[in-house]
Amino acid sequence: MRDGPWRRFDEFIAPGADRCRILESLLDEHGLRYGERCIAGNRHILLGPGPEAPDLEGPPGKTPGGTTLVAHYDRVRGSPGANDNSAAVFLLLETALALYREARQNWLIIFTDKEELGPGGAIRDQGAYTLGRTLRDSGRGGGRFYIFDACGVGDWIIISTMTDYVMRGGEGAGFARIRRRTQQLRDRALSVSRKLNLDRVLLAPVPFSDDLGFLRAGIGAQTITALPSAEANRLASELRNHPGAASALITGGPGASALIPETWKTLNSPADKKDRLTPEHYGQLLRFALALI
Repeated sequence: MRDGPWRRFDEFIAPGADRCRILESLLDEHGLRYGERCIAGNRHILLGPGPEAPDLEGPPGKTPGGTTLVAHYDRVRGSPGANDNSAAVFLLLETALALYREARQNWLIIFTDKEELGPGGAIRDQGAYTLGRTLRDSGRGGGRFYIFDACGVGDWIIISTMTDYVMRGGEGAGFARIRRRTQQLRDRALSVSRKLNLDRVLLAPVPFSDDLGFLRAGIGAQTITALPSAEANRLASELRNHPGAASALITGGPGASALIPETWKTLNSPADKKDRLTPEHYGQLLRFALALI
């Protein structure tokens, strides 16, 4: 694995690990300023440019319209959670270190709790929902929110279009605003990928992340994930050649299992191990995250 924070990656994915404590210990170790905010029993960790520890009531850096990068640090019981979502957490730690070195302003990183919902859990139980309501009520909902989830396997960057299907047919000013904001976020992500000469980028519906909780709270957010080339190409072909493929992926309808990339099938399972990760591709994700800010 890579140097820096990554030397504690094995500790982070170990069975029974106190991931919140380890994450805060890593932030202290590397001199990164952070604050913890408990909302509805969920512990979210906020990391910003300082000099004071960031809080949700203050702007990210200079303006409420700054960029916020998000990654959930919780995992499903019984899964190492290497790809979902430990790799993205450590990638954003690397991003923060680079932002500090460059003395960049106007950014926030949030490590969220309770992205994963247990059996019978509703979206309003997701940590991102109550977090999103807090951001909205404090006037911070207008910023740019990019969610990094399951970014540890593959050389293709996948920009999610799942919210398009969820909002399809919705009417009213609220739907129009979120739809417009999500499209702006997606356009920015595509523009950044072009500037970085990243040619392995795919728009596709992907499993929901914290974007669903933010959406329910009235905030537009864009999820970023990754897939290996073979899986990304196959998914692109299915979406291009079979009109019902996207709906099947979203609803879990007939044929959905055959469409789901193998990488996504390992999420939330004991198979989500470190040996599946592809750290040789993390450099482009790091550049992508920095360029979004």
